[in-house]
Amino acid sequence: MKYLTKLAGIVLSCLAVASTMNAQLPWKNGKLEVSAEGRYLKHQNGQPFFWLGDTGWLMSQRLNREEVAFYLDNCSRAGFNVVQVQTLNGVPSMNVYGQYSMTDGFDFSHIDKKGVYGYWDHMDYIIRTAESKGIYIGMVCIWGGLVKSGQMDVEEAKAYGTFLAERYKDNPNIVWIIGGDTRGDVKTEVWETLARTIRSIDKNHLMTFHPFGRTMSATWFNDADWLDFNMFQSGHRRYGQTKGDGDNLADSNVAEDNWRYVEASLAKKPLKPVLDAEPSYEGIPHGLHNPKECRWTADDVRRYAYWSVFAGSFGHTYGNNSIMQFYREGYAPAYGAQETWQEALKDEGFNQMKYLKELMLRFPFFERIPDQSVIAGTNGERYDRAIATRGNDYLLVYNYSARPMQIDLTKISGEKKKAWWFNPQNGSMTYIGEFENKITDFQYDAPYMRGEDRVLVVTDATKDYVNEK
Repeated sequence: MKYLTKLAGIVLSCLAVASTMNAQLPWKNGKLEVSAEGRYLKHQNGQPFFWLGDTGWLMSQRLNREEVAFYLDNCSRAGFNVVQVQTLNGVPSMNVYGQYSMTDGFDFSHIDKKGVYGYWDHMDYIIRTAESKGIYIGMVCIWGGLVKSGQMDVEEAKAYGTFLAERYKDNPNIVWIIGGDTRGDVKTEVWETLARTIRSIDKNHLMTFHPFGRTMSATWFNDADWLDFNMFQSGHRRYGQTKGDGDNLADSNVAEDNWRYVEASLAKKPLKPVLDAEPSYEGIPHGLHNPKECRWTADDVRRYAYWSVFAGSFGHTYGNNSIMQFYREGYAPAYGAQETWQEALKDEGFNQMKYLKELMLRFPFFERIPDQSVIAGTNGERYDRAIATRGNDYLLVYNYSARPMQIDLTKISGEKKKAWWFNPQNGSMTYIGEFENKITDFQYDAPYMRGEDRVLVVTDATKDYVNEK
Protein backbone atom coordinates (compact mmCIF):
# COMPACT_ATOMS: atom_id res chain seq x y z
CA MET A 1 0.00 0.00 0.00
CA LYS A 2 2.81 2.42 0.88
CA TYR A 3 4.44 1.67 -2.46
CA LEU A 4 1.18 2.36 -4.30
CA THR A 5 0.80 5.65 -2.45
CA LYS A 6 4.28 6.75 -3.47
CA LEU A 7 3.64 5.61 -7.06
CA ALA A 8 0.40 7.60 -7.14
CA GLY A 9 2.34 10.70 -6.12
CA ILE A 10 4.80 10.21 -8.95
CA VAL A 11 1.98 9.68 -11.47
CA LEU A 12 0.19 12.83 -10.33
CA SER A 13 3.40 14.78 -10.66
CA CYS A 14 4.00 13.48 -14.16
CA LEU A 15 0.43 14.34 -15.18
CA ALA A 16 0.89 17.86 -13.84
CA VAL A 17 4.06 18.27 -15.87
CA ALA A 18 2.43 16.86 -19.01
CA SER A 19 -0.55 19.20 -18.71
CA THR A 20 1.64 22.25 -19.18
CA MET A 21 4.54 20.88 -21.18
CA ASN A 22 3.63 23.09 -24.12
CA ALA A 23 3.74 26.26 -22.02
CA GLN A 24 6.76 28.55 -22.13
CA LEU A 25 8.46 28.02 -18.78
CA PRO A 26 10.49 30.98 -17.49
CA TRP A 27 13.75 29.06 -16.98
CA LYS A 28 13.78 28.29 -20.70
CA ASN A 29 15.22 31.83 -20.83
CA GLY A 30 18.11 30.70 -18.63
CA LYS A 31 18.73 30.91 -14.90
CA LEU A 32 17.89 34.00 -12.87
CA GLU A 33 20.60 36.56 -12.23
CA VAL A 34 20.95 40.17 -11.12
CA SER A 35 20.74 42.66 -14.00
CA ALA A 36 23.68 44.87 -14.92
CA GLU A 37 22.41 48.06 -13.23
CA GLY A 38 21.94 46.17 -9.94
CA ARG A 39 18.23 46.91 -9.40
CA TYR A 40 16.39 44.04 -11.04
CA LEU A 41 16.43 40.33 -11.85
CA LYS A 42 16.63 38.87 -15.32
CA HIS A 43 17.15 35.59 -17.08
CA GLN A 44 20.44 34.76 -18.77
CA ASN A 45 19.03 35.66 -22.19
CA GLY A 46 18.10 39.15 -20.96
CA GLN A 47 14.39 38.51 -20.37
CA PRO A 48 13.20 40.60 -17.39
CA PHE A 49 11.82 38.82 -14.35
CA PHE A 50 9.20 40.60 -12.26
CA TRP A 51 8.86 38.73 -8.96
CA LEU A 52 5.21 38.32 -7.99
CA GLY A 53 5.14 36.08 -4.95
CA ASP A 54 2.58 34.52 -2.66
CA THR A 55 3.27 33.35 0.87
CA GLY A 56 2.33 29.68 0.98
CA TRP A 57 4.26 29.18 4.20
CA LEU A 58 2.79 25.88 5.41
CA MET A 59 2.17 24.20 2.06
CA SER A 60 4.64 21.38 2.64
CA GLN A 61 3.15 20.56 6.06
CA ARG A 62 -0.61 21.01 5.52
CA LEU A 63 -1.49 20.22 1.89
CA ASN A 64 -1.75 16.83 0.25
CA ARG A 65 -0.78 16.21 -3.36
CA GLU A 66 -4.16 17.07 -4.85
CA GLU A 67 -4.35 20.27 -2.80
CA VAL A 68 -0.82 21.28 -3.77
CA ALA A 69 -1.73 21.01 -7.45
CA PHE A 70 -4.99 22.92 -6.91
CA TYR A 71 -3.30 25.72 -4.96
CA LEU A 72 -0.41 26.13 -7.40
CA ASP A 73 -2.80 26.11 -10.35
CA ASN A 74 -4.71 28.98 -8.73
CA CYS A 75 -1.44 30.82 -8.12
CA SER A 76 -0.48 30.46 -11.76
CA ARG A 77 -3.85 31.70 -13.01
CA ALA A 78 -3.62 34.68 -10.63
CA GLY A 79 -0.24 35.63 -12.12
CA PHE A 80 2.06 34.54 -9.30
CA ASN A 81 5.45 33.25 -10.39
CA VAL A 82 6.96 32.65 -6.92
CA VAL A 83 5.62 30.93 -3.80
CA GLN A 84 7.52 31.35 -0.54
CA VAL A 85 7.47 28.16 1.55
CA GLN A 86 8.63 27.16 5.03
CA THR A 87 10.66 24.06 4.27
CA LEU A 88 10.96 23.26 8.00
CA ASN A 89 8.65 24.82 10.58
CA GLY A 90 9.70 22.37 13.28
CA VAL A 91 12.61 20.13 14.20
CA PRO A 92 11.40 17.74 13.03
CA SER A 93 8.50 18.92 10.83
CA MET A 94 5.58 16.62 10.02
CA ASN A 95 3.44 16.75 6.89
CA VAL A 96 -0.20 15.86 6.24
CA TYR A 97 0.80 12.24 5.61
CA GLY A 98 2.28 11.91 9.09
CA GLN A 99 5.84 11.76 7.74
CA TYR A 100 8.69 13.51 9.57
CA SER A 101 11.44 15.57 7.97
CA MET A 102 14.07 13.73 9.99
CA THR A 103 14.13 11.31 12.89
CA ASP A 104 17.61 11.68 14.33
CA GLY A 105 18.75 15.29 14.56
CA PHE A 106 20.02 16.59 11.24
CA ASP A 107 21.06 13.16 9.93
CA PHE A 108 19.48 12.77 6.49
CA SER A 109 21.15 9.50 5.54
CA HIS A 110 18.00 7.40 6.02
CA ILE A 111 15.17 9.72 5.05
CA ASP A 112 14.42 8.08 1.68
CA LYS A 113 12.84 4.75 2.57
CA LYS A 114 11.78 2.27 -0.08
CA GLY A 115 8.03 2.10 -0.52
CA VAL A 116 7.36 5.12 1.72
CA TYR A 117 6.15 8.48 0.43
CA GLY A 118 8.24 10.52 2.85
CA TYR A 119 8.48 14.15 3.87
CA TRP A 120 11.08 14.98 1.25
CA ASP A 121 9.25 13.01 -1.44
CA HIS A 122 6.37 15.38 -0.82
CA MET A 123 8.67 18.39 -1.00
CA ASP A 124 10.01 17.01 -4.29
CA TYR A 125 6.44 16.77 -5.55
CA ILE A 126 5.71 20.39 -4.58
CA ILE A 127 8.79 21.62 -6.42
CA ARG A 128 8.08 19.52 -9.54
CA THR A 129 4.44 20.60 -9.62
CA ALA A 130 5.43 24.25 -9.25
CA GLU A 131 7.95 23.74 -12.04
CA SER A 132 5.24 22.42 -14.34
CA LYS A 133 3.27 25.63 -13.77
CA GLY A 134 6.17 28.04 -14.24
CA ILE A 135 6.45 28.90 -10.54
CA TYR A 136 9.61 29.33 -8.49
CA ILE A 137 9.69 28.00 -4.95
CA GLY A 138 11.28 30.43 -2.50
CA MET A 139 12.62 27.90 -0.01
CA VAL A 140 12.88 29.32 3.49
CA CYS A 141 15.17 26.54 4.65
CA ILE A 142 14.19 26.67 8.34
CA TRP A 143 12.01 29.14 10.22
CA GLY A 144 14.00 31.68 12.20
CA GLY A 145 12.42 31.03 15.58
CA LEU A 146 13.75 27.48 15.53
CA VAL A 147 17.32 28.68 15.09
CA LYS A 148 16.86 31.45 17.65
CA SER A 149 15.79 28.86 20.23
CA GLY A 150 18.87 26.72 19.55
CA GLN A 151 17.28 23.94 17.48
CA MET A 152 19.97 24.13 14.77
CA ASP A 153 23.63 24.90 15.48
CA VAL A 154 26.55 25.56 13.14
CA GLU A 155 27.43 21.92 12.55
CA GLU A 156 23.80 21.02 11.94
CA ALA A 157 23.55 23.95 9.53
CA LYS A 158 26.41 22.44 7.55
CA ALA A 159 24.68 19.07 7.40
CA TYR A 160 21.32 20.56 6.49
CA GLY A 161 22.74 22.95 3.91
CA THR A 162 24.62 20.09 2.27
CA PHE A 163 21.48 17.95 2.13
CA LEU A 164 19.32 20.73 0.64
CA ALA A 165 21.86 21.83 -1.95
CA GLU A 166 22.64 18.30 -3.14
CA ARG A 167 18.95 17.42 -3.41
CA TYR A 168 17.72 20.53 -5.23
CA LYS A 169 20.71 22.02 -7.04
CA ASP A 170 19.45 20.75 -10.40
CA ASN A 171 15.84 21.91 -10.05
CA PRO A 172 15.43 25.03 -12.18
CA ASN A 173 12.79 26.73 -10.00
CA ILE A 174 14.55 27.23 -6.66
CA VAL A 175 15.35 30.49 -4.86
CA TRP A 176 17.14 29.99 -1.54
CA ILE A 177 15.84 32.04 1.38
CA ILE A 178 18.01 32.10 4.48
CA GLY A 179 16.44 33.28 7.73
CA GLY A 180 12.70 33.32 8.17
CA ASP A 181 11.03 36.09 10.18
CA THR A 182 14.18 36.69 12.21
CA ARG A 183 16.86 39.28 12.80
CA GLY A 184 20.21 38.77 11.14
CA ASP A 185 22.13 39.70 14.26
CA VAL A 186 20.70 36.71 16.16
CA LYS A 187 22.54 33.41 15.58
CA THR A 188 24.38 35.09 12.71
CA GLU A 189 27.02 32.37 12.53
CA VAL A 190 24.34 29.72 11.94
CA TRP A 191 22.76 31.70 9.10
CA GLU A 192 26.13 32.43 7.54
CA THR A 193 27.07 28.76 7.72
CA LEU A 194 23.81 27.62 6.14
CA ALA A 195 24.12 30.16 3.34
CA ARG A 196 27.77 29.46 2.56
CA THR A 197 27.28 25.69 2.68
CA ILE A 198 24.46 25.83 0.14
CA ARG A 199 26.35 28.29 -2.06
CA SER A 200 29.50 26.10 -2.05
CA ILE A 201 27.49 23.31 -3.68
CA ASP A 202 24.84 25.19 -5.65
CA LYS A 203 26.04 28.23 -7.59
CA ASN A 204 23.09 28.30 -10.00
CA HIS A 205 20.31 29.61 -7.78
CA LEU A 206 19.84 33.04 -6.24
CA MET A 207 19.89 33.52 -2.48
CA THR A 208 18.47 36.07 -0.04
CA PHE A 209 17.49 36.52 3.63
CA HIS A 210 13.95 36.90 5.02
CA PRO A 211 14.07 39.23 8.06
CA PHE A 212 11.88 40.00 11.08
CA GLY A 213 8.95 42.41 10.87
CA ARG A 214 9.91 46.00 10.09
CA THR A 215 13.54 45.12 9.45
CA MET A 216 15.56 44.55 6.29
CA SER A 217 18.28 42.12 5.28
CA ALA A 218 20.45 45.00 4.03
CA THR A 219 21.07 46.02 7.65
CA TRP A 220 23.16 42.91 8.31
CA PHE A 221 24.03 41.15 5.05
CA ASN A 222 24.25 43.68 2.23
CA ASP A 223 28.01 43.06 1.93
CA ALA A 224 27.69 39.26 2.07
CA ASP A 225 28.84 37.60 -1.14
CA TRP A 226 26.11 34.96 -0.82
CA LEU A 227 23.27 37.52 -0.70
CA ASP A 228 22.14 38.27 -4.26
CA PHE A 229 19.21 40.53 -3.41
CA ASN A 230 17.63 42.05 -0.33
CA MET A 231 14.31 41.42 1.33
CA PHE A 232 12.50 43.47 3.94
CA GLN A 233 9.38 42.70 5.95
CA SER A 234 7.30 45.85 6.28
CA GLY A 235 5.09 43.94 8.68
CA HIS A 236 1.50 44.17 9.82
CA ARG A 237 1.35 47.33 11.92
CA ARG A 238 -0.73 50.40 11.08
CA TYR A 239 0.20 54.04 11.60
CA GLY A 240 0.55 54.83 15.28
CA GLN A 241 0.30 51.22 16.40
CA THR A 242 2.86 50.36 19.03
CA LYS A 243 2.11 46.67 19.46
CA GLY A 244 3.11 44.28 16.72
CA ASP A 245 6.32 43.63 14.88
CA GLY A 246 9.78 44.85 15.86
CA ASP A 247 11.24 47.98 14.35
CA ASN A 248 14.74 49.07 13.39
CA LEU A 249 14.04 51.80 10.84
CA ALA A 250 11.41 54.25 12.01
CA ASP A 251 8.86 54.90 14.73
CA SER A 252 5.25 53.76 14.69
CA ASN A 253 4.03 57.02 13.16
CA VAL A 254 5.38 55.85 9.78
CA ALA A 255 4.58 52.17 10.28
CA GLU A 256 2.81 51.67 6.96
CA ASP A 257 5.41 53.51 4.85
CA ASN A 258 6.97 50.42 3.29
CA TRP A 259 8.55 52.61 0.61
CA ARG A 260 11.01 53.83 3.27
CA TYR A 261 12.58 50.36 3.41
CA VAL A 262 13.04 50.36 -0.34
CA GLU A 263 14.80 53.71 -0.26
CA ALA A 264 16.99 52.67 2.69
CA SER A 265 18.00 49.39 1.03
CA LEU A 266 18.77 51.00 -2.33
CA ALA A 267 20.96 53.57 -0.56
CA LYS A 268 23.33 50.80 0.56
CA LYS A 269 26.56 49.99 -1.26
CA PRO A 270 26.93 47.76 -3.16
CA LEU A 271 23.55 48.30 -4.80
CA LYS A 272 21.40 45.17 -4.72
CA PRO A 273 17.80 44.53 -5.80
CA VAL A 274 15.16 44.62 -3.06
CA LEU A 275 11.51 43.72 -2.48
CA ASP A 276 8.93 43.61 0.31
CA ALA A 277 8.78 39.90 1.13
CA GLU A 278 6.11 40.24 3.81
CA PRO A 279 3.77 43.23 3.87
CA SER A 280 0.44 43.35 5.68
CA TYR A 281 -1.61 40.30 4.71
CA GLU A 282 -5.12 40.46 3.32
CA GLY A 283 -7.52 39.45 6.07
CA ILE A 284 -5.04 39.65 8.96
CA PRO A 285 -5.62 41.94 11.99
CA HIS A 286 -3.78 45.26 12.21
CA GLY A 287 -0.72 44.56 14.36
CA LEU A 288 -1.08 40.82 13.74
CA HIS A 289 -1.81 39.53 17.23
CA ASN A 290 -5.25 40.81 18.26
CA PRO A 291 -8.10 39.16 16.29
CA LYS A 292 -10.50 41.88 17.46
CA GLU A 293 -8.58 44.52 15.52
CA CYS A 294 -9.55 45.81 12.06
CA ARG A 295 -8.43 43.63 9.13
CA TRP A 296 -6.21 44.59 6.22
CA THR A 297 -8.20 44.64 2.97
CA ALA A 298 -7.58 44.39 -0.76
CA ASP A 299 -7.19 48.18 -0.87
CA ASP A 300 -4.34 47.96 1.63
CA VAL A 301 -2.47 45.12 -0.06
CA ARG A 302 -2.63 46.98 -3.38
CA ARG A 303 -1.23 50.10 -1.73
CA TYR A 304 1.68 48.19 -0.22
CA ALA A 305 2.45 46.57 -3.57
CA TYR A 306 2.40 49.73 -5.69
CA TRP A 307 4.18 51.87 -3.11
CA SER A 308 7.02 49.37 -2.88
CA VAL A 309 7.44 48.71 -6.60
CA PHE A 310 7.19 52.37 -7.59
CA ALA A 311 9.78 53.21 -4.91
CA GLY A 312 12.21 50.87 -6.70
CA SER A 313 11.48 47.25 -5.74
CA PHE A 314 12.02 44.61 -8.43
CA GLY A 315 8.79 42.83 -7.51
CA HIS A 316 6.49 42.14 -4.60
CA THR A 317 5.22 39.35 -2.37
CA TYR A 318 1.53 39.25 -1.45
CA GLY A 319 0.16 37.54 1.64
CA ASN A 320 -3.21 36.27 2.81
CA ASN A 321 -3.97 35.28 6.39
CA SER A 322 -5.89 32.11 5.51
CA ILE A 323 -3.69 31.04 2.60
CA MET A 324 -0.34 31.42 4.34
CA GLN A 325 -1.42 28.95 7.07
CA PHE A 326 -3.76 26.93 4.79
CA TYR A 327 -6.49 27.24 7.36
CA ARG A 328 -9.40 24.81 7.24
CA GLU A 329 -11.80 23.13 9.62
CA GLY A 330 -9.85 21.01 12.07
CA TYR A 331 -6.97 23.47 12.51
CA ALA A 332 -6.88 26.17 15.15
CA PRO A 333 -7.02 29.49 13.27
CA ALA A 334 -3.88 31.57 13.78
CA TYR A 335 -4.22 35.37 13.82
CA GLY A 336 -8.01 35.13 13.77
CA ALA A 337 -8.32 33.53 10.33
CA GLN A 338 -12.01 33.52 9.35
CA GLU A 339 -12.23 31.78 5.98
CA THR A 340 -10.75 28.59 4.60
CA TRP A 341 -7.75 28.84 2.33
CA GLN A 342 -9.85 27.63 -0.61
CA GLU A 343 -12.31 30.48 -0.03
CA ALA A 344 -9.44 32.94 0.29
CA LEU A 345 -8.26 32.08 -3.23
CA LYS A 346 -11.25 34.13 -4.38
CA ASP A 347 -10.27 37.21 -2.35
CA GLU A 348 -9.92 40.43 -4.30
CA GLY A 349 -6.31 41.18 -3.37
CA PHE A 350 -5.11 37.70 -4.33
CA ASN A 351 -6.61 38.15 -7.78
CA GLN A 352 -5.58 41.78 -8.33
CA MET A 353 -1.81 41.44 -7.91
CA LYS A 354 -1.37 40.24 -11.50
CA TYR A 355 -2.32 43.67 -12.83
CA LEU A 356 0.78 45.17 -11.24
CA LYS A 357 3.05 42.65 -12.94
CA GLU A 358 1.31 43.16 -16.27
CA LEU A 359 1.65 46.93 -15.98
CA MET A 360 5.37 46.89 -15.19
CA LEU A 361 6.15 44.50 -18.05
CA ARG A 362 4.52 46.83 -20.60
CA PHE A 363 7.45 49.26 -20.43
CA PRO A 364 11.24 49.14 -20.88
CA PHE A 365 12.15 47.28 -17.71
CA PHE A 366 15.77 47.88 -16.80
CA GLU A 367 15.87 51.65 -17.36
CA ARG A 368 13.11 52.25 -14.80
CA ILE A 369 14.05 54.27 -11.70
CA PRO A 370 12.11 55.71 -8.78
CA ASP A 371 11.86 59.49 -9.21
CA GLN A 372 9.88 61.60 -6.76
CA SER A 373 10.89 64.76 -8.61
CA VAL A 374 8.17 63.84 -11.12
CA ILE A 375 5.70 65.10 -8.51
CA ALA A 376 5.78 68.89 -8.57
CA GLY A 377 4.68 71.00 -5.63
CA THR A 378 4.00 69.51 -2.21
CA ASN A 379 3.44 65.79 -1.95
CA GLY A 380 1.04 64.32 0.58
CA GLU A 381 1.85 62.25 3.66
CA ARG A 382 0.70 58.81 4.74
CA TYR A 383 -2.21 57.72 2.52
CA ASP A 384 -1.98 60.94 0.50
CA ARG A 385 1.58 60.22 -0.60
CA ALA A 386 1.95 59.77 -4.36
CA ILE A 387 4.90 57.68 -5.51
CA ALA A 388 6.44 58.00 -8.95
CA THR A 389 8.63 55.83 -11.13
CA ARG A 390 9.78 56.41 -14.71
CA GLY A 391 11.85 55.35 -17.64
CA ASN A 392 13.23 57.55 -20.39
CA ASP A 393 9.90 57.97 -22.18
CA TYR A 394 7.23 56.91 -19.70
CA LEU A 395 6.23 57.70 -16.13
CA LEU A 396 3.87 56.09 -13.63
CA VAL A 397 2.45 57.71 -10.49
CA TYR A 398 0.47 55.76 -7.89
CA ASN A 399 -2.27 57.66 -6.09
CA TYR A 400 -4.13 55.87 -3.28
CA SER A 401 -6.40 58.62 -1.96
CA ALA A 402 -7.61 60.47 -5.10
CA ARG A 403 -5.77 63.61 -3.95
CA PRO A 404 -5.01 66.14 -6.76
CA MET A 405 -1.47 65.97 -8.15
CA GLN A 406 0.87 68.23 -10.10
CA ILE A 407 3.06 66.18 -12.42
CA ASP A 408 6.18 67.41 -14.21
CA LEU A 409 5.82 65.95 -17.70
CA THR A 410 9.24 67.29 -18.72
CA LYS A 411 10.89 64.45 -16.81
CA ILE A 412 10.47 62.16 -19.81
CA SER A 413 11.11 62.61 -23.54
CA GLY A 414 8.59 63.97 -26.02
CA GLU A 415 7.15 67.36 -26.94
CA LYS A 416 3.67 65.91 -26.55
CA LYS A 417 2.49 63.39 -23.94
CA LYS A 418 -0.39 60.94 -23.82
CA ALA A 419 -1.94 59.97 -20.49
CA TRP A 420 -4.22 57.30 -19.04
CA TRP A 421 -5.66 56.30 -15.69
CA PHE A 422 -4.84 52.67 -14.86
CA ASN A 423 -7.17 50.90 -12.42
CA PRO A 424 -5.29 48.46 -10.13
CA GLN A 425 -8.55 46.72 -9.26
CA ASN A 426 -9.20 45.37 -12.76
CA GLY A 427 -6.22 46.33 -14.94
CA SER A 428 -8.25 48.65 -17.18
CA MET A 429 -6.86 51.78 -18.88
CA THR A 430 -8.90 54.95 -19.38
CA TYR A 431 -7.50 57.42 -21.88
CA ILE A 432 -7.28 61.03 -20.61
CA GLY A 433 -5.85 62.83 -23.60
CA GLU A 434 -2.77 64.50 -25.05
CA PHE A 435 -0.85 67.12 -23.06
CA GLU A 436 1.81 69.75 -23.51
CA ASN A 437 5.30 69.15 -22.13
CA LYS A 438 4.96 71.02 -18.82
CA ILE A 439 3.84 70.72 -15.21
CA THR A 440 0.22 69.61 -15.39
CA ASP A 441 -2.59 69.08 -12.87
CA PHE A 442 -4.18 65.63 -12.67
CA GLN A 443 -7.10 64.40 -10.60
CA TYR A 444 -9.40 61.48 -11.24
CA ASP A 445 -13.08 61.37 -10.44
CA ALA A 446 -13.42 59.29 -7.27
CA PRO A 447 -14.36 59.86 -3.64
CA TYR A 448 -11.47 60.70 -1.36
CA MET A 449 -9.96 57.76 0.57
CA ARG A 450 -12.51 55.17 -0.53
CA GLY A 451 -10.29 52.49 -2.00
CA GLU A 452 -10.42 53.93 -5.50
CA ASP A 453 -6.67 54.01 -6.12
CA ARG A 454 -5.30 54.75 -9.60
CA VAL A 455 -2.02 54.89 -11.49
CA LEU A 456 -1.36 57.86 -13.76
CA VAL A 457 0.35 56.52 -16.88
CA VAL A 458 2.09 59.05 -19.15
CA THR A 459 4.16 58.30 -22.23
CA ASP A 460 5.96 60.17 -24.95
CA ALA A 461 3.16 60.62 -27.51
CA THR A 462 5.25 58.92 -30.19
CA LYS A 463 5.42 55.65 -28.23
CA ASP A 464 2.84 52.86 -28.32
CA TYR A 465 3.32 51.11 -24.97
CA VAL A 466 -0.38 51.60 -24.30
CA ASN A 467 -2.88 50.99 -27.09
CA GLU A 468 -6.14 51.54 -25.19
CA LYS A 469 -7.96 54.84 -25.66
